[in-house]
Amino acid sequence: MSDIHALVGAYAVDALDDIERQQFERHLATCADCRDEVASLRDASSMLSGITLSPPPPSLRDRVMADISTVRPLPPEVPVRKEAPRRRRFPALVAAAAAVAVIGGGAVAITQPWQDESSQQLTAAGRVLAASDAKTVGVELDGGTKAELVRSKSQGQAVLVTHDMPAAPAGKVYQLWLQSDEGEMVPAGLMSGGSDAEVLLDGDAASATAAGITVEPAGGSTSPTSDPIVLFDFAQAT
Repeated sequence: MSDIHALVGAYAVDALDDIERQQFERHLATCADCRDEVASLRDASSMLSGITLSPPPPSLRDRVMADISTVRPLPPEVPVRKEAPRRRRFPALVAAAAAVAVIGGGAVAITQPWQDESSQQLTAAGRVLAASDAKTVGVELDGGTKAELVRSKSQGQAVLVTHDMPAAPAGKVYQLWLQSDEGEMVPAGLMSGGSDAEVLLDGDAASATAAGITVEPAGGSTSPTSDPIVLFDFAQAT
């Protein structure tokens, strides 16, 4: 899809495939507007949770089926020049998706595909990227490599999103770190995946002052053995 912003609604109701979801979550790392919209949609969906409906009268189904044959088809849609703000459209989309009424057998059910124990089926990284308080620090390295570190204090976690990241040297690995208030670098996991990756850092990122990437021996280290190739200062996050 040429306009990745238009995936906000589909992402909120978990209607993207794995590739689209990963692409959109990388986009979330750099787009505050989309993060705000996803947060708004999650708020709207939470208000819909727990809705129950009383069984309809027995005559409802027959009346609906009879009315279908008399409904006049709508004329073709005419493209409009100016699109309404997405923030107004997508809460309606979520409400419509949530209130899918199944009429039959004398019962009405509401399906909510995004509601489960994983908190609306967003991945842990996705919840950080979509959090209303998510802040981003971005850097650009030699060779066109880009890296963004997104932190949400409310989630207590941070996500690293990389673009065109070169492979680590032979026998080495990229290791992630969180910096404490005292300046101590605490291991936060190893990077894996391809040049475009999305990595959820281990540990509590809420109180960290910075995050870094170092090159370490295969398997990682308990403390950095080299200077960081990237240091994300959370004081510069926007």
